[in-house]
Amino acid sequence: MHITSLHTYPVKSLAGISLPRVLVEKRGLAYDRRWMLVDRDGLFISQREIPQLALLLPDFSLQGLIIRHRYEGLEPLTIPLHPPEGAKKMEVQIWDDRCTGLLTSREADEWFSNALHTRCHLVYMPDESIRPLSGSNGRTGEIVSFADSCPLLVIGEASLADLNGHLKEPVPMSRFRPNIVFAGGLPYEEEDWKAFTISNVSFRGIRPCGRCQVVNIDQESAEKGKEPLQALGQLRRRGNKVVFGLYAAMTEEGESPVHLQVGDKIVVQRKT
Repeated sequence: MHITSLHTYPVKSLAGISLPRVLVEKRGLAYDRRWMLVDRDGLFISQREIPQLALLLPDFSLQGLIIRHRYEGLEPLTIPLHPPEGAKKMEVQIWDDRCTGLLTSREADEWFSNALHTRCHLVYMPDESIRPLSGSNGRTGEIVSFADSCPLLVIGEASLADLNGHLKEPVPMSRFRPNIVFAGGLPYEEEDWKAFTISNVSFRGIRPCGRCQVVNIDQESAEKGKEPLQALGQLRRRGNKVVFGLYAAMTEEGESPVHLQVGDKIVVQRKT
């Protein structure tokens, strides 16, 4: 088995960026969900409420993070990779978790508010903002970004191929917003991984990823249908959850930076 693509999602619920090589950290892939849109009370905003977030496309440049609208003729927004000194703090909420974010800029707030036709703020998670993995998911010292719950999401191409065999119209991998996509192995086997390595770096499988209505949103049009969640509900139930993919975390962080790249070999040590 080997990695076939790597994806980071700098702003929570916006489109992702595909990279051939990327730094992996305790929080997940570098820059993954380090920015997030919130309402005036600090509550996170996602495609569950505003599917049009999928139409906002981030990219990296020498100037920082650039956001463009897939269709509307808005001037691109440039966001520095780190907020300026003295940026105002804001307490934000992701599900049941609360942590500190930094307000990015008034310009960014206005750009996103205009693009989405709703008032919102863009916040950044600085290194000193610590959000532990919650409940039974986490171990001592494990942290996560503004992601829904865990640092990494791993999905096999065989799993998507099997699911698409049960659909009238196949869906792309982008519907499931993975960080690590791999080839080889059996459909859905990743959901049972408990320990694995990628290029001799150790990871642990945390739990299968419970899926919601977001997978029914076409990531290129922001239109919402009934599939693939309806088919997953028949194929991939575990208890009261519909699952697809594996939540995971890196279990060791050495002194040297750790990078993953397309083509890296995956070796499974232990399964459920």
